[in-house]
Amino acid sequence: MFDFAYGVLTYLLPFLFVLGLVVTVHEYGHFIAARLCGVAIDRFSIGFGRALFSWRDRHGVEWRVGWIPLGGYVKFSGDENVASVPDEEDLDAMRRRIQAREGPAGVSRYFHFKPLWQRAVITGAGPMANFLLASVLFAFLLGIFGKPFAPPQVLEVVPGSAADKAGFMAGDMVRTVNGRRIADFTDLQQIVMLSPAKPLRIELDRAGVAVSLTATPKLEERTDSAAGHIKIGVLGLRGAARSHVRYGPLQAIGGGVMETWRTLNSTIYFLGRMVTGHISATNISGVVGIAQASGSVAKAGAEGAPDAASAVLGSFVALLSLAALMSVSIGFMNLLPVPVLDGGHLLFYAYEALARRPVGAKVQAAGYRVGLALLLSLMVFATWNDLQRLRVFQILGGLFS
Repeated sequence: MFDFAYGVLTYLLPFLFVLGLVVTVHEYGHFIAARLCGVAIDRFSIGFGRALFSWRDRHGVEWRVGWIPLGGYVKFSGDENVASVPDEEDLDAMRRRIQAREGPAGVSRYFHFKPLWQRAVITGAGPMANFLLASVLFAFLLGIFGKPFAPPQVLEVVPGSAADKAGFMAGDMVRTVNGRRIADFTDLQQIVMLSPAKPLRIELDRAGVAVSLTATPKLEERTDSAAGHIKIGVLGLRGAARSHVRYGPLQAIGGGVMETWRTLNSTIYFLGRMVTGHISATNISGVVGIAQASGSVAKAGAEGAPDAASAVLGSFVALLSLAALMSVSIGFMNLLPVPVLDGGHLLFYAYEALARRPVGAKVQAAGYRVGLALLLSLMVFATWNDLQRLRVFQILGGLFS
């Protein structure tokens, strides 16, 4: 019983906090944009399925928390299918029903009869809210705690490593990697980790002399406290000691935006490397991986705390950092042009803008079936990766051997 309670506290609660924060902000982005555009809203839900609890505000909107905490949604009045982009026949029938019930003026309150640009703004507001959340969280962390910094200078080259074979020397200052400016040793580490078996063109400053090298990170499997077993690229370089940089209010805001941009760039780079086959798709994580990472990050944040209050504070701060990273990822993933995601809706709106009519009902239905199948397949694949990475099947096999 104690082990179960401990597991709930260390994994489930951090997971619900991180995912709940990111999902709530995403859906609230849709909600507030719809409100500003005067759209009638029936429901704001965090979680799916039967409501654990709910209430109605003075505008008649039902606010609810569902028992399946894996997402959320905003239901606009008049939504009768998952597409939320009815074709011309559906629109005509919907308009007649609204006019019969509320009169001609009532039509303008419904999402589907708003100008195309307003519908696009409302749809894109969810991902934009995620990027804003990430920027605010990064800025808060930078303003309160600052950031560790290490110059991109090589302190030591591991003998026999990929860096050693490429010709690196202690004291080298890394300037660019594939044309990308390197300001911190962490920037170099991130690129290397995401580039196993990929030749990197690296520009160095060696005692005032410009040197150009090509190095290919070696693929290695590592065990990470948050991510479990992962495969990454390794060069074999050790950097200089880290110092701590403090940020003023304005610097923190700018730094928060830049951290969000860097995280987004890394996400796009990672997906590009995965699509081209340079990074194994086994690195994709799902719900189980997020829960495991949340628990590990929370425990790492609490380590060394002198008392319970400090441990809780340390876990909270660590989870804010994880939430910022997740918020960027979820914002970007929702912008992919896949039906059932926000990007899929925007794709349909782009067609409507060019063709001056909504996408046909049959095309929508087929697109959403394919999109839903892709999404569910990705979720199953990611969960399988999580279970493999966490050695769940080996553990279960050991119980019955």
